[in-house]
Amino acid sequence: MFIEPNISGERRGSIEVICGSMFSGKTEELIRRLKRARIANLRVEIFKPKIDTRYHEQQIVSHDENAILSTPIESAQTILLLASDVDVVGIDEAQFFDDQLPDVCDQLAWRGVRVIIAGLDMDYTAKPFGQMPNLLAKADYITKLHAICVKCGNIANYSYRKVINPTQLMLGEKDIYEPRCRKCYYEGK
Repeated sequence: MFIEPNISGERRGSIEVICGSMFSGKTEELIRRLKRARIANLRVEIFKPKIDTRYHEQQIVSHDENAILSTPIESAQTILLLASDVDVVGIDEAQFFDDQLPDVCDQLAWRGVRVIIAGLDMDYTAKPFGQMPNLLAKADYITKLHAICVKCGNIANYSYRKVINPTQLMLGEKDIYEPRCRKCYYEGK
């Protein structure tokens, strides 16, 4: 990803979206970018949805067990209140946030904040998930990551649900989901 140098000294905001299937490394990449921002002495604030307590109530934790402290919140508007004087905002599991998230990210970017968002682009039925399509449309930079299909070893971009449950929102790990390529995903349905 190339970011233009800013020689005028004025802060320029942007929206970066990291997307892909489960087990593709989205959170790992988000944590990497946020740690680099801190190394650069930038003021960083990190948020996650309050409902995501899979690994830890306050930390964002990758499947590789890398972690970074975050603030669990219930609504996207809260981000505007808590990120009033920062350079970088990180948001994990964006698909779980309310429909205000794209506008909140826009407002932050217009203020000169670098917004880095990670989330699933599709749910287990291979449909666009939550606000991710709107965030992708507004993004200045998009990184799509892929997992490895557990059935055949090819590139995977689908999150296959191994248990029967028709609700869209079902938190889980490898006991419930597995990454699959297009062919293996549709053969398993």
